Amino acid sequence: MINEQIRDKEVRVIGEDGEQLGVMSAKEAYLLAKDAQLDLVKIAPSAKPPVCKIIDYGKYRYEQARKERDAKKKQKTIEVKEVRLSPNIESNDLNTKANMARKFIEKGNKVKVTLRFRGREMAHVASSKHVLDDFAEMLSDVAVIDKPAKLEGRNMQMFLTEKR
Repeated sequence: MINEQIRDKEVRVIGEDGEQLGVMSAKEAYLLAKDAQLDLVKIAPSAKPPVCKIIDYGKYRYEQARKERDAKKKQKTIEVKEVRLSPNIESNDLNTKANMARKFIEKGNKVKVTLRFRGREMAHVASSKHVLDDFAEMLSDVAVIDKPAKLEGRNMQMFLTEKR
């Protein structure tokens, strides 16, 4: 709330250069702000009495927006990278895929490991689970299983995340 919107009887006022001006009525505080050609802004409405500050409201809003933008920039988004395998994958190919997954995990991303079954491979789903287990074992030094292997349609999926 700013200027005339402040309806409290008494408010604690902080001046434009940060010094305490004490407790006074909202009307007096508003007149002080008006004399300085600035705005009276309620900063801590839950305090007893509420705390108001004499500042330039436009500049205050700009500073708040800038702080939010900076906080957003510093946030790290976690992506989910996918590695696809087949039930009859050779050990060399499995090592190559494991190295790629290791790079993803070291960058801080989650890895979705998908084992795709085609045609007659659906008959051997139970015996193919070991491929995902071997894959997780290869990456056990950098990753832990976030979601264990689960069959969904023609795909078996497992999620790996970075070890903490």
